[in-house]
Amino acid sequence: MGTFCEYMNPVSVLDYRYGTEEMRNIFRADSYLGFLLDVEATLAEVQETKKIIPKNTSENIRKATSLVKRERVEEIESEINHDIMAVVKALEEKSGNAGKWIHFGATSYDIVDTARSIQHKNALALIEKAIDDLIISLSKLAKKHKKTVMLGRTHGQWATPITFGLKIAVFLSELNRHKERLDEIKPRIVTGKFLGAVGSGAAMAPHTLEVQTEVCNRLGLNEPLATTQILGRDRIAELVAWGSNLATSLEKFTLEVRNLQRSDIGEVAEAFNKKKQVGSSTMAQKKNPITSENIGGLARVVRSMIYTTYENNLQWHERDLANSSSERIILPQFYILLEYILIKTENVFSNLFVNVERMKENLDAAEGLPMAEAFVISLSKTDLGRQAAHELIRQITMDAEETGKKFSDAVCENKIVREKIGEKMIAKCLEPKNYVGHSSEIVDRVLNSVK
Repeated sequence: MGTFCEYMNPVSVLDYRYGTEEMRNIFRADSYLGFLLDVEATLAEVQETKKIIPKNTSENIRKATSLVKRERVEEIESEINHDIMAVVKALEEKSGNAGKWIHFGATSYDIVDTARSIQHKNALALIEKAIDDLIISLSKLAKKHKKTVMLGRTHGQWATPITFGLKIAVFLSELNRHKERLDEIKPRIVTGKFLGAVGSGAAMAPHTLEVQTEVCNRLGLNEPLATTQILGRDRIAELVAWGSNLATSLEKFTLEVRNLQRSDIGEVAEAFNKKKQVGSSTMAQKKNPITSENIGGLARVVRSMIYTTYENNLQWHERDLANSSSERIILPQFYILLEYILIKTENVFSNLFVNVERMKENLDAAEGLPMAEAFVISLSKTDLGRQAAHELIRQITMDAEETGKKFSDAVCENKIVREKIGEKMIAKCLEPKNYVGHSSEIVDRVLNSVK
């Protein structure tokens, strides 16, 4: 993360507070210009092999790409009011006689969409790494605690016992699905195009499809079957929808941390630097789950981008310009924030304090209530039957609550329960570790399934 002194009066917090420098660098203006120039040079190289432009042309164009300065491009753009033609003219200035062949047969968005796809490719590689790192951390946690018994909760109420490892395995399984979805959509996102002004490829016909294939291959991109002047923005909408889904999961995982860190539960906690970290400016005792809360806030920003990406898929005829301005804002923010919250989520779980003793204390404090289902199941196997067993245990719990008696005492004292299942089974039913089912097995299945 950068600091204030590294930038001159930054406007966006993405420049100094949120995000990694590696991801930011993919979307910096100089980097984007470099991608545009690379695409122009690669196009010329392929065109030369197809004899569309003269021999010994592309080498000069390629060499000139290292000489183009962003300041000059911006100066030209301020005069002609066209971003890609400004790039072309700046490159032409440095290319000598070869310059007149730059951008031959291409339209602006052949260059823009292909350069953006290089950004997608590089950015998604960082996203995938962050996902893999989080998978590793969750896997370690699930394995370590696959037999750590705790209260399961539904509707905010005590339910039946669960293991902490199973809780984490559920998160891990969900994260793995997001990775599988990314594998499915990535070919559609990492796609270039060179089909010209309306998607017909007329300007370089009859070689256009060959040129498109070769350029995309050289740049490590896929190619489309058909486009208008631009790649269909359903691709970007799908990407941001996927990322929003992932961001929602990350918020959900860390929301559980926030809830379990509540003072009245206290079963897990974010790492806290006792020597230096301040929890509150006024309440000196506070140790707040600030990273998880930060993740939640930024995940909502990621999700907020969905609406605009769907609107951008609405184009007049073979294209208009309405998508361009918003994508300049959305794409850097989307990738920078998504990677950041992935990294922060990994930090939360790799350093998570799991209070096993508090988990046991909370189970004990429930005074046997979470074991009600165990009694229903055990009694159902007798001649009492399932419905009668359920009603019996329900009544015992209601009576215990009304009289202030512990459920564990009330169920032990109940004549019907004692007659039907006996003291040994009663004791077994009251032990939480006896009612976690296939938790360990499910954890192992999840661990074996992750990629």
